[in-house]
Amino acid sequence: DGDAGGSGEGADPTEGMNARQRKLHELRAKLQQCRKANQSAVIAEKKRQKLPGEPNDDDPGAKKRWYEEKKKRKEEELARMGLDATKAYLLDSAEQAEQQYKKKERKDAPAGWDAFNTKTLYNAYLKRAENIPVDIESYNAAKATDPEFYRDADSLQYGKAPELPAKNVDRMVAELADRGRRKEEFSRRRAHRDGKDVDFINDRNAHFNKKIERAYGGYAQEIKANLERGTALPDR
Repeated sequence: DGDAGGSGEGADPTEGMNARQRKLHELRAKLQQCRKANQSAVIAEKKRQKLPGEPNDDDPGAKKRWYEEKKKRKEEELARMGLDATKAYLLDSAEQAEQQYKKKERKDAPAGWDAFNTKTLYNAYLKRAENIPVDIESYNAAKATDPEFYRDADSLQYGKAPELPAKNVDRMVAELADRGRRKEEFSRRRAHRDGKDVDFINDRNAHFNKKIERAYGGYAQEIKANLERGTALPDR
């Protein structure tokens, strides 16, 4: 058995093949060698092109440390300029801002009048409800005092306004005031395209026109083209 195993290891793999099969075997072996060489060259090229300070793929914790150091440097730069974290986008270059907006455009955001449909409004409600604290004690107390807390279709309590604690009303007013304040302070960098036609009078009107274009642009394209060419005007 040992002699058979030794002779099997040193046997010619092309033994018993004709000339065409032997040539095919040699080509496959060369192709495999080329694949290994290309893979090694790609890895070496990637290591050479890696910038100083970038994380090493071999170290699992290097990427996290690199990200934390980058975040720390950004915070120090903001502090030096006297800006808070909400103004971090001011440090981004035009190329970085363009890449970020391209990433955002890939997301399935509500377009046109879908921004006001039931699902979108419900998602907005859930987002607002996340910041509202839940008072379990008040909930249990209200459930204990109201025998029809969970009402069914036969209940006669529909339309009856429950007594709300004053702190709940104050909390709602504070949430609405905070929402209005954040809406007024909201600002983000918007892409400016010099070659685009100006069809608005201010930023609010430009945003509204974009919604109209997304919703009805495909239907009104022919009408707009006729108006621009003058073919939609009656002959005199």
